[in-house]
Order: sequence, then C-alpha cells, then structure tokens
Amino acid sequence: MVQYRRSRAPGGTYFFTIALNDRRSRLLVDHVGLLANAVRDVRHARPFALDAIVVLPDHLHAVLTLPCGDADYPGRWRAVKARFARELRRAGLPLRRNRSGEYDLWQRRFWEHRIRGERDFAVHVDYIHFNPVKHGHVTRVDDWPYSSFHRYVRLGILPADWAGGSVDRPDGGFGE
Repeated sequence: MVQYRRSRAPGGTYFFTIALNDRRSRLLVDHVGLLANAVRDVRHARPFALDAIVVLPDHLHAVLTLPCGDADYPGRWRAVKARFARELRRAGLPLRRNRSGEYDLWQRRFWEHRIRGERDFAVHVDYIHFNPVKHGHVTRVDDWPYSSFHRYVRLGILPADWAGGSVDRPDGGFGE
C-alpha cells in the first residue's frame, strides 16, 4: 500500500476540502447546526483557529491555523467527521456502515494545502467565500448563509458586495 504523505508544520495554517461520499447529498447544509456543533466541540477539546469556512451541500472548505507545536490536523478532521456522524445517528438519520464498520458518510481522504504566506492565505480565503457562486448555489457571495464571509463583513475585512458581479473572481481547483 502506498503511504500518503501530508505536509505537517506545527502551528501551520492549512486549506482543506472535506467531502461526503455521496456528492449528490445535501446533508451538510440540511444539518449545518449539527456540523457546527461538531466543529465547536472539537475546537473546544483540541483548539485551532477557524480562519475561514464555507459549507456546501456535499463538501466544505476551510482554512485552519493550529496552535504552536501542534500539527495534528488529521486527528481534528477525524474527530469532526466522527462527531457529525454520531449526531446524525442521534437525530434519527440512518447511516450505512462500510466493510470496516465505519459510517459510510465521508470520503476517507481530504485535500489539504499548507498556506505559505499572506498572498496564499488571501487567495484561499477568497476561493472559500466565492465557492457557493462557483457551484451555482447563489449568484452573490452574501446570499450564501453557511460561510465565514459574513464574519469578514461584520469585522470590516470585506464589503458586503464583495465579488458581487465582478469579473475578478477567485479561481483554481483547490481540492475539487
């Protein structure tokens, strides 16, 4: 078996794409409160900064910064995935199990990219915020409710009409 190598830098900042197995599913937005609880609980137990996030029906993108001396982002994502699956089961949703006995909800792997500077950070955050428009869920970034874009607006980092019809759109295939 080929060993998959990930870039791990203690205290690093990373971009992630995490996807459901069923790419036609709407579970993430239909149960976004359970997902938010899972992320919050994992952040409480194993701190990290959630710099940016967007939740789409079948996948999410996020930029996280880990604490100094800590590089275990795989453990954090494993915990978020497991907690979300347990919460869905508690809510009465039937989830299939795979041959290993795990819930067959999430894709096993995820895409990660270590952020390598301010420009790289800005490009990935822009990509995250524009993603609902890219996928055709909305025509304006501020119309998508499941995005850290709204926090960026509240903090005065971005205007509410950011990328609203502009041709200067973030592109790139960041893990999709």
